[in-house]
Amino acid sequence: MTSLAERHQRFHDLHQSGCFVIPNPWDIGSARMMAASGAVALATTSAGFAFTLGRPDMGRITREEALRHAEDLVRATALPVSGDFENGFADAPDDVAETVRLAAEVSLSGCSIEDTQMVEGNPAYDFGLAVERIRAAADAARALGRPFILCARADGVMNGVYGLDEAIRRIRAFEKAGADLVYVPVPPGAEELKRVVQSVSTPVNALAAGPLRRLTVAQIADIGVRRISLGSMIARVTHAAIAEQMEAIVNDGSFAKLSAAASGDRINEMLAAGARETDHE
Repeated sequence: MTSLAERHQRFHDLHQSGCFVIPNPWDIGSARMMAASGAVALATTSAGFAFTLGRPDMGRITREEALRHAEDLVRATALPVSGDFENGFADAPDDVAETVRLAAEVSLSGCSIEDTQMVEGNPAYDFGLAVERIRAAADAARALGRPFILCARADGVMNGVYGLDEAIRRIRAFEKAGADLVYVPVPPGAEELKRVVQSVSTPVNALAAGPLRRLTVAQIADIGVRRISLGSMIARVTHAAIAEQMEAIVNDGSFAKLSAAASGDRINEMLAAGARETDHE
């Protein structure tokens, strides 16, 4: 059986060399299926979780809801789990630090904090405040006395509010502020991702979305990326299947597309396999 301490250490160790993929489940069932499929760690997805509550993405989930959801996923499998915690559910550095402490209390092995404000247009925090928020989060993580991977995100490229040069300026500052991992979603392509990796000595996370979906795990690893996350992509694929199936049934009167469904036996087997060794937690 795997203890929580072993999970936290394993998650820390995964970031020290090589490259691994961290998929993002949105409920207990998807977490267990991902674990059964060979995932070595999991991360929550704020968008995917919001969809399960019938809400749109970006800033519609409270800190309390995110923490309860994260705790469910920690208990769902024997894998380490990181939390997608948007802007830390707060603007002030001290409140972001409190989010990190609460994340540790629900046994997360890490979390990510964005430099994006959860308001219309998703503007970035001013540079100085963005860095202070990460410094406060890093200080809180170090005070835990156990491994906790703090991922600092520079989201302005993805949101169209600043360019790659500013993103690199920010992740360099986040590195100095104590972040364990930095993340610029989604650079325009492989060359820009290479610039991101070469600009810091801290491990880099990349998102398998946009232009980077054309690359393989091996190609992204060759660039020097340490961790590849999937964000809400698998959740969106699942929702695309719902939309496609219902369109065929309602508009065409056809059930033919249902032939692509996985068997109940296969799903049951994966749910059971993904849940192994978790009853003691």
